Amino acid sequence: MRVVTEAERFAPPEGLHACVHCGLCLSACPTYVELGSEMDSPRGRIQLMQGLESGRLLPSGAVRRHIDRCLGCRACEPACPSGVPYGRLIEAVRPYVERRRSRGARSARRLVVELVASGRGGMVLRLARRLPGLRTLARSLPGMWAAYLAALPDGGDGPSPSAVIEPTGARRGTAALVMGCVADALFPGTNRATALLLALAGVRVVPIAGRCCGALHAHAGHDDRARSLALALARAVPDGVDWVVGTAAGCGSHLRDFAHVAPGEPEASRVAARTRDALSLLAELGLPRARPPDGATTTIAVHDPCHLAHGLGVRDEVRAVLSALPGVRLVELAESDVCCGSAGTYNLTERAMARRLLERKLRNVGSSGAAVVAAANPGCLLQLRAGALKQGLAVRVEHPIDLLAEAHGLV
Repeated sequence: MRVVTEAERFAPPEGLHACVHCGLCLSACPTYVELGSEMDSPRGRIQLMQGLESGRLLPSGAVRRHIDRCLGCRACEPACPSGVPYGRLIEAVRPYVERRRSRGARSARRLVVELVASGRGGMVLRLARRLPGLRTLARSLPGMWAAYLAALPDGGDGPSPSAVIEPTGARRGTAALVMGCVADALFPGTNRATALLLALAGVRVVPIAGRCCGALHAHAGHDDRARSLALALARAVPDGVDWVVGTAAGCGSHLRDFAHVAPGEPEASRVAARTRDALSLLAELGLPRARPPDGATTTIAVHDPCHLAHGLGVRDEVRAVLSALPGVRLVELAESDVCCGSAGTYNLTERAMARRLLERKLRNVGSSGAAVVAAANPGCLLQLRAGALKQGLAVRVEHPIDLLAEAHGLV
Protein backbone atom coordinates (compact mmCIF):
# COMPACT_ATOMS: atom_id res chain seq x y z
CA MET A 1 0.00 0.00 0.00
CA ARG A 2 1.42 3.39 -1.01
CA VAL A 3 2.19 5.80 1.82
CA VAL A 4 0.35 9.11 1.45
CA THR A 5 2.60 12.12 2.10
CA GLU A 6 1.56 15.10 4.22
CA ALA A 7 1.41 17.26 1.11
CA GLU A 8 -1.20 14.91 -0.37
CA ARG A 9 -3.49 14.98 2.66
CA PHE A 10 -6.58 17.09 3.16
CA ALA A 11 -5.94 19.94 5.60
CA PRO A 12 -9.38 20.65 7.08
CA PRO A 13 -10.57 23.69 9.00
CA GLU A 14 -11.56 23.41 12.64
CA GLY A 15 -14.62 21.24 13.27
CA LEU A 16 -13.89 18.10 11.27
CA HIS A 17 -13.71 15.94 14.39
CA ALA A 18 -16.73 17.49 16.13
CA CYS A 19 -19.05 15.00 14.42
CA VAL A 20 -20.17 12.26 16.84
CA HIS A 21 -21.88 10.25 14.06
CA CYS A 22 -25.25 10.40 15.81
CA GLY A 23 -27.16 10.29 12.52
CA LEU A 24 -29.55 13.16 13.22
CA CYS A 25 -28.37 14.78 9.98
CA LEU A 26 -29.49 11.88 7.82
CA SER A 27 -33.16 12.77 7.48
CA ALA A 28 -32.23 16.40 6.73
CA CYS A 29 -29.90 15.51 3.84
CA PRO A 30 -31.63 15.48 0.42
CA THR A 31 -29.11 13.14 -1.22
CA TYR A 32 -29.29 10.63 1.64
CA VAL A 33 -33.10 10.74 1.62
CA GLU A 34 -33.09 10.05 -2.12
CA LEU A 35 -30.31 7.45 -2.28
CA GLY A 36 -30.14 5.93 1.22
CA SER A 37 -26.35 5.72 0.89
CA GLU A 38 -24.24 6.42 3.97
CA MET A 39 -21.46 8.00 1.89
CA ASP A 40 -24.04 10.39 0.41
CA SER A 41 -24.92 11.76 3.84
CA PRO A 42 -23.16 14.51 5.82
CA ARG A 43 -21.94 11.94 8.35
CA GLY A 44 -20.58 9.73 5.58
CA ARG A 45 -18.87 12.59 3.77
CA ILE A 46 -17.23 13.67 7.02
CA GLN A 47 -15.89 10.13 7.37
CA LEU A 48 -14.43 10.47 3.86
CA MET A 49 -12.82 13.78 4.83
CA GLN A 50 -11.33 12.20 7.95
CA GLY A 51 -9.93 9.42 5.77
CA LEU A 52 -8.38 11.97 3.41
CA GLU A 53 -6.93 13.87 6.36
CA SER A 54 -5.33 10.79 7.92
CA GLY A 55 -4.02 9.41 4.64
CA ARG A 56 -6.16 6.28 4.82
CA LEU A 57 -7.96 7.41 1.67
CA LEU A 58 -6.93 8.96 -1.62
CA PRO A 59 -9.26 11.27 -3.56
CA SER A 60 -10.22 8.49 -5.97
CA GLY A 61 -13.06 8.74 -8.47
CA ALA A 62 -15.45 7.09 -6.01
CA VAL A 63 -14.53 9.52 -3.22
CA ARG A 64 -14.89 12.50 -5.56
CA ARG A 65 -18.28 11.22 -6.67
CA HIS A 66 -19.69 11.32 -3.13
CA ILE A 67 -18.22 14.78 -2.51
CA ASP A 68 -19.54 16.08 -5.83
CA ARG A 69 -23.03 14.80 -5.08
CA CYS A 70 -23.30 17.04 -2.00
CA LEU A 71 -25.58 19.98 -2.76
CA GLY A 72 -23.91 22.22 -0.19
CA CYS A 73 -27.42 23.05 1.04
CA ARG A 74 -26.37 23.05 4.74
CA ALA A 75 -29.68 21.52 5.83
CA CYS A 76 -27.64 19.26 8.12
CA GLU A 77 -26.32 22.18 10.19
CA PRO A 78 -29.51 23.07 12.10
CA ALA A 79 -30.13 19.34 12.63
CA CYS A 80 -26.68 18.76 14.18
CA PRO A 81 -26.57 18.81 18.01
CA SER A 82 -22.76 19.11 17.96
CA GLY A 83 -22.61 22.28 15.88
CA VAL A 84 -20.50 20.77 13.10
CA PRO A 85 -19.71 23.56 10.56
CA TYR A 86 -20.48 21.28 7.64
CA GLY A 87 -20.76 24.09 5.08
CA ARG A 88 -17.19 25.18 5.73
CA LEU A 89 -15.95 21.58 5.74
CA ILE A 90 -17.45 20.74 2.35
CA GLU A 91 -16.14 23.98 0.83
CA ALA A 92 -12.69 23.24 2.27
CA VAL A 93 -12.51 19.73 0.79
CA ARG A 94 -13.70 20.78 -2.66
CA PRO A 95 -10.51 22.64 -3.68
CA TYR A 96 -8.49 19.64 -2.48
CA VAL A 97 -10.60 17.30 -4.63
CA GLU A 98 -10.71 19.72 -7.57
CA ARG A 99 -6.93 19.93 -7.85
CA ARG A 100 -6.76 16.14 -8.19
CA ARG A 101 -9.05 15.84 -11.20
CA SER A 102 -7.72 15.46 -14.73
CA ARG A 103 -6.81 18.68 -16.48
CA GLY A 104 -9.70 18.27 -18.92
CA ALA A 105 -12.26 17.76 -16.14
CA ARG A 106 -10.96 20.81 -14.25
CA SER A 107 -11.15 22.97 -17.36
CA ALA A 108 -14.69 21.88 -18.19
CA ARG A 109 -15.96 22.50 -14.68
CA ARG A 110 -14.25 25.89 -14.51
CA LEU A 111 -15.77 26.88 -17.84
CA VAL A 112 -19.29 26.14 -16.56
CA VAL A 113 -18.78 28.34 -13.49
CA GLU A 114 -17.16 31.19 -15.40
CA LEU A 115 -19.89 31.24 -18.05
CA VAL A 116 -22.63 31.40 -15.43
CA ALA A 117 -20.90 33.84 -13.09
CA SER A 118 -19.58 36.21 -15.75
CA GLY A 119 -23.06 37.09 -16.95
CA ARG A 120 -22.14 36.24 -20.56
CA GLY A 121 -24.05 32.98 -20.33
CA GLY A 122 -27.06 34.88 -19.01
CA MET A 123 -27.02 37.36 -21.87
CA VAL A 124 -26.87 34.53 -24.42
CA LEU A 125 -29.79 32.82 -22.68
CA ARG A 126 -31.90 35.97 -22.72
CA LEU A 127 -31.28 36.39 -26.46
CA ALA A 128 -32.09 32.73 -27.10
CA ARG A 129 -35.33 33.14 -25.17
CA ARG A 130 -36.75 35.08 -28.12
CA LEU A 131 -36.97 31.92 -30.25
CA PRO A 132 -40.56 31.55 -31.52
CA GLY A 133 -42.59 28.69 -30.03
CA LEU A 134 -40.06 28.19 -27.25
CA ARG A 135 -42.57 27.20 -24.54
CA THR A 136 -44.14 24.55 -26.78
CA LEU A 137 -40.68 23.32 -27.74
CA ALA A 138 -39.64 23.13 -24.07
CA ARG A 139 -42.48 20.74 -23.27
CA SER A 140 -41.74 18.40 -26.17
CA LEU A 141 -37.92 18.26 -26.13
CA PRO A 142 -36.06 15.91 -23.76
CA GLY A 143 -33.87 17.51 -21.14
CA MET A 144 -34.23 20.88 -19.45
CA TRP A 145 -32.33 23.36 -21.62
CA ALA A 146 -35.29 24.67 -23.61
CA ALA A 147 -37.34 24.84 -20.41
CA TYR A 148 -34.65 26.94 -18.72
CA LEU A 149 -34.74 29.35 -21.64
CA ALA A 150 -38.53 29.57 -21.59
CA ALA A 151 -38.46 30.15 -17.81
CA LEU A 152 -36.49 33.39 -18.08
CA PRO A 153 -38.27 36.74 -17.71
CA ASP A 154 -39.05 38.43 -21.01
CA GLY A 155 -36.82 41.43 -20.36
CA GLY A 156 -39.67 43.88 -20.01
CA ASP A 157 -38.96 44.43 -16.32
CA GLY A 158 -36.22 47.03 -16.89
CA PRO A 159 -32.51 47.08 -16.02
CA SER A 160 -30.94 46.97 -12.59
CA PRO A 161 -30.46 50.41 -11.00
CA SER A 162 -27.15 52.11 -11.80
CA ALA A 163 -27.40 55.30 -9.71
CA VAL A 164 -28.00 56.02 -6.04
CA ILE A 165 -31.69 55.93 -5.11
CA GLU A 166 -32.75 58.30 -2.36
CA PRO A 167 -35.33 57.18 0.22
CA THR A 168 -38.97 58.12 0.30
CA GLY A 169 -39.39 60.27 3.39
CA ALA A 170 -36.88 60.36 6.26
CA ARG A 171 -33.69 58.39 5.79
CA ARG A 172 -33.36 55.40 8.13
CA GLY A 173 -30.03 54.14 6.85
CA THR A 174 -27.94 53.40 3.77
CA ALA A 175 -27.66 50.04 2.05
CA ALA A 176 -25.19 48.81 -0.54
CA LEU A 177 -27.26 46.69 -2.92
CA VAL A 178 -25.14 43.89 -4.41
CA MET A 179 -26.53 43.20 -7.88
CA GLY A 180 -24.77 39.86 -8.27
CA CYS A 181 -23.90 38.09 -11.49
CA VAL A 182 -26.65 35.55 -12.20
CA ALA A 183 -29.29 37.79 -10.60
CA ASP A 184 -28.19 40.82 -12.59
CA ALA A 185 -27.98 38.96 -15.89
CA LEU A 186 -31.21 36.97 -15.62
CA PHE A 187 -33.45 38.87 -13.18
CA PRO A 188 -32.48 42.56 -13.32
CA GLY A 189 -36.06 43.58 -12.57
CA THR A 190 -35.81 41.96 -9.13
CA ASN A 191 -32.77 44.10 -8.31
CA ARG A 192 -34.66 47.19 -9.41
CA ALA A 193 -37.71 46.20 -7.35
CA THR A 194 -35.48 45.65 -4.31
CA ALA A 195 -34.00 49.13 -4.60
CA LEU A 196 -37.45 50.73 -4.91
CA LEU A 197 -38.84 48.78 -1.93
CA LEU A 198 -35.86 49.70 0.24
CA ALA A 199 -36.30 53.35 -0.73
CA LEU A 200 -39.98 53.07 0.20
CA ALA A 201 -38.87 51.78 3.60
CA GLY A 202 -36.61 54.82 4.11
CA VAL A 203 -33.30 53.42 2.89
CA ARG A 204 -30.78 55.21 0.69
CA VAL A 205 -29.64 52.60 -1.85
CA VAL A 206 -26.13 52.49 -3.33
CA PRO A 207 -25.96 49.96 -6.20
CA ILE A 208 -22.87 47.74 -6.42
CA ALA A 209 -22.88 46.53 -10.03
CA GLY A 210 -20.48 44.42 -12.05
CA ARG A 211 -19.16 42.51 -9.05
CA CYS A 212 -19.45 38.75 -8.51
CA CYS A 213 -19.22 37.62 -4.89
CA GLY A 214 -17.49 34.35 -5.82
CA ALA A 215 -20.09 32.02 -4.28
CA LEU A 216 -20.28 29.78 -7.35
CA HIS A 217 -16.49 29.55 -7.47
CA ALA A 218 -16.29 28.63 -3.79
CA HIS A 219 -18.95 25.93 -4.19
CA ALA A 220 -17.02 24.50 -7.16
CA GLY A 221 -13.70 24.36 -5.31
CA HIS A 222 -12.02 27.31 -7.03
CA ASP A 223 -10.87 28.86 -3.76
CA ASP A 224 -8.25 31.29 -5.11
CA ARG A 225 -10.70 32.80 -7.58
CA ALA A 226 -13.42 32.94 -4.90
CA ARG A 227 -11.09 34.86 -2.59
CA SER A 228 -10.03 37.40 -5.23
CA LEU A 229 -13.65 38.06 -6.22
CA ALA A 230 -14.69 38.43 -2.60
CA LEU A 231 -11.97 40.99 -1.97
CA ALA A 232 -12.79 42.96 -5.12
CA LEU A 233 -16.45 43.18 -4.13
CA ALA A 234 -15.67 44.04 -0.51
CA ARG A 235 -13.41 46.90 -1.60
CA ALA A 236 -16.17 48.25 -3.85
CA VAL A 237 -18.56 48.66 -0.89
CA PRO A 238 -18.41 52.22 0.55
CA ASP A 239 -17.38 52.63 4.19
CA GLY A 240 -20.45 54.54 5.29
CA VAL A 241 -23.16 51.97 4.56
CA ASP A 242 -25.24 50.47 7.36
CA TRP A 243 -26.14 47.30 5.49
CA VAL A 244 -24.91 45.18 2.58
CA VAL A 245 -27.96 43.68 0.91
CA GLY A 246 -28.49 41.01 -1.72
CA THR A 247 -31.52 39.46 -3.40
CA ALA A 248 -29.95 36.05 -4.09
CA ALA A 249 -29.90 33.71 -1.10
CA GLY A 250 -26.69 32.02 -2.21
CA CYS A 251 -24.90 35.36 -2.55
CA GLY A 252 -26.18 36.61 0.79
CA SER A 253 -24.99 33.52 2.64
CA HIS A 254 -21.59 33.78 0.96
CA LEU A 255 -21.31 37.50 1.77
CA ARG A 256 -22.02 36.67 5.41
CA ASP A 257 -19.09 34.23 5.25
CA PHE A 258 -16.59 36.67 3.71
CA ALA A 259 -14.44 36.77 6.86
CA HIS A 260 -13.73 33.06 6.36
CA VAL A 261 -13.37 33.30 2.57
CA ALA A 262 -10.73 36.05 2.92
CA PRO A 263 -9.36 35.75 6.48
CA GLY A 264 -7.41 38.68 7.86
CA GLU A 265 -8.88 41.15 5.37
CA PRO A 266 -10.71 43.99 7.19
CA GLU A 267 -12.87 44.91 4.19
CA ALA A 268 -14.16 41.35 3.94
CA SER A 269 -14.94 41.23 7.66
CA ARG A 270 -16.78 44.55 7.42
CA VAL A 271 -19.01 43.26 4.62
CA ALA A 272 -19.69 40.01 6.48
CA ALA A 273 -20.76 41.90 9.62
CA ARG A 274 -23.16 44.19 7.71
CA THR A 275 -24.76 41.64 5.37
CA ARG A 276 -28.54 41.41 5.50
CA ASP A 277 -31.02 39.66 3.28
CA ALA A 278 -33.35 42.18 1.61
CA LEU A 279 -36.51 40.47 2.87
CA SER A 280 -35.19 40.31 6.42
CA LEU A 281 -34.34 44.01 6.36
CA LEU A 282 -37.73 44.96 4.89
CA ALA A 283 -39.49 42.89 7.55
CA GLU A 284 -37.55 44.77 10.24
CA LEU A 285 -38.03 48.27 8.83
CA GLY A 286 -41.61 47.78 7.67
CA LEU A 287 -43.41 48.98 4.56
CA PRO A 288 -46.55 51.07 4.08
CA ARG A 289 -49.73 49.07 3.62
CA ALA A 290 -50.04 47.83 0.05
CA ARG A 291 -53.01 48.60 -2.13
CA PRO A 292 -55.90 46.07 -2.04
CA PRO A 293 -55.93 43.71 -5.03
CA ASP A 294 -58.47 43.99 -7.83
CA GLY A 295 -59.17 40.27 -7.98
CA ALA A 296 -59.74 37.35 -5.65
CA THR A 297 -57.45 36.12 -2.87
CA THR A 298 -54.11 34.72 -4.06
CA THR A 299 -52.77 31.56 -2.45
CA ILE A 300 -49.00 31.62 -2.02
CA ALA A 301 -46.66 28.84 -0.87
CA VAL A 302 -43.11 29.67 0.20
CA HIS A 303 -40.16 27.62 -0.98
CA ASP A 304 -37.23 28.24 1.38
CA PRO A 305 -33.97 28.44 -0.62
CA CYS A 306 -31.27 26.44 1.13
CA HIS A 307 -28.87 29.28 1.83
CA LEU A 308 -31.62 31.63 2.93
CA ALA A 309 -33.04 29.16 5.45
CA HIS A 310 -29.89 27.33 6.55
CA GLY A 311 -27.15 29.84 5.79
CA LEU A 312 -28.84 33.11 6.81
CA GLY A 313 -31.57 31.72 9.08
CA VAL A 314 -34.28 33.70 7.28
CA ARG A 315 -37.66 31.94 7.11
CA ASP A 316 -40.35 33.69 9.14
CA GLU A 317 -39.52 37.12 7.71
CA VAL A 318 -40.47 36.01 4.19
CA ARG A 319 -43.83 34.76 5.38
CA ALA A 320 -44.38 37.88 7.50
CA VAL A 321 -43.97 40.36 4.62
CA LEU A 322 -46.08 38.27 2.25
CA SER A 323 -48.90 37.58 4.72
CA ALA A 324 -49.14 41.34 5.40
CA LEU A 325 -50.22 41.92 1.78
CA PRO A 326 -53.96 42.42 1.26
CA GLY A 327 -55.60 39.57 -0.61
CA VAL A 328 -52.86 37.02 0.13
CA ARG A 329 -53.38 33.67 1.84
CA LEU A 330 -50.30 31.59 2.65
CA VAL A 331 -50.55 27.82 2.31
CA GLU A 332 -48.10 25.25 3.59
CA LEU A 333 -45.55 23.72 1.24
CA ALA A 334 -44.41 20.31 2.45
CA GLU A 335 -40.61 20.02 2.73
CA SER A 336 -40.39 23.75 2.03
CA ASP A 337 -36.69 23.87 2.93
CA VAL A 338 -35.61 20.77 0.97
CA CYS A 339 -33.37 21.68 -1.97
CA CYS A 340 -35.02 22.00 -5.39
CA GLY A 341 -31.87 20.71 -7.12
CA SER A 342 -30.58 24.00 -8.48
CA ALA A 343 -27.73 24.58 -5.97
CA GLY A 344 -25.53 26.94 -7.98
CA THR A 345 -24.28 24.95 -10.98
CA TYR A 346 -25.36 21.59 -9.51
CA ASN A 347 -28.25 21.25 -11.98
CA LEU A 348 -25.68 21.51 -14.78
CA THR A 349 -23.06 19.13 -13.36
CA GLU A 350 -25.25 16.63 -11.45
CA ARG A 351 -28.30 16.52 -13.68
CA ALA A 352 -29.74 13.15 -12.58
CA MET A 353 -29.90 14.04 -8.87
CA ALA A 354 -31.05 17.58 -9.64
CA ARG A 355 -33.94 16.16 -11.68
CA ARG A 356 -34.97 13.82 -8.84
CA LEU A 357 -35.02 16.65 -6.34
CA LEU A 358 -36.94 18.92 -8.71
CA GLU A 359 -39.61 16.26 -9.27
CA ARG A 360 -39.94 15.79 -5.51
CA LYS A 361 -40.33 19.54 -5.02
CA LEU A 362 -42.93 19.85 -7.79
CA ARG A 363 -45.00 17.03 -6.31
CA ASN A 364 -45.18 19.02 -3.10
CA VAL A 365 -46.01 22.21 -5.01
CA GLY A 366 -48.88 20.45 -6.76
CA SER A 367 -50.20 19.09 -3.46
CA SER A 368 -50.13 22.53 -1.84
CA GLY A 369 -52.81 23.92 -4.13
CA ALA A 370 -50.91 27.22 -4.35
CA ALA A 371 -51.39 29.53 -7.31
CA VAL A 372 -48.01 31.15 -6.67
CA VAL A 373 -44.72 29.82 -5.26
CA ALA A 374 -42.39 32.41 -3.75
CA ALA A 375 -38.66 31.62 -3.96
CA ALA A 376 -36.01 34.18 -2.99
CA ASN A 377 -33.12 32.95 -5.14
CA PRO A 378 -32.53 33.20 -8.91
CA GLY A 379 -31.35 29.60 -9.26
CA CYS A 380 -34.45 28.29 -7.50
CA LEU A 381 -36.68 30.53 -9.62
CA LEU A 382 -35.22 29.21 -12.85
CA GLN A 383 -35.29 25.59 -11.68
CA LEU A 384 -38.87 25.68 -10.42
CA ARG A 385 -40.22 27.67 -13.36
CA ALA A 386 -38.58 25.32 -15.86
CA GLY A 387 -39.84 22.25 -14.02
CA ALA A 388 -43.39 23.60 -13.75
CA LEU A 389 -43.37 24.44 -17.45
CA LYS A 390 -42.06 20.99 -18.35
CA GLN A 391 -44.79 19.29 -16.32
CA GLY A 392 -47.57 21.65 -17.38
CA LEU A 393 -48.11 22.67 -13.75
CA ALA A 394 -50.32 25.78 -13.55
CA VAL A 395 -48.39 27.78 -10.97
CA ARG A 396 -46.49 31.08 -11.02
CA VAL A 397 -43.02 31.06 -9.49
CA GLU A 398 -41.89 34.51 -8.35
CA HIS A 399 -39.32 36.17 -6.14
CA PRO A 400 -41.05 37.51 -2.98
CA ILE A 401 -39.48 40.89 -3.79
CA ASP A 402 -41.35 41.02 -7.10
CA LEU A 403 -44.62 40.08 -5.39
CA LEU A 404 -44.10 42.90 -2.87
CA ALA A 405 -43.20 45.42 -5.58
CA GLU A 406 -46.26 44.43 -7.61
CA ALA A 407 -48.54 44.83 -4.57
CA HIS A 408 -47.08 48.30 -3.86
CA GLY A 409 -47.48 49.43 -7.47
CA LEU A 410 -43.75 49.77 -8.07
CA VAL A 411 -43.67 47.62 -11.22
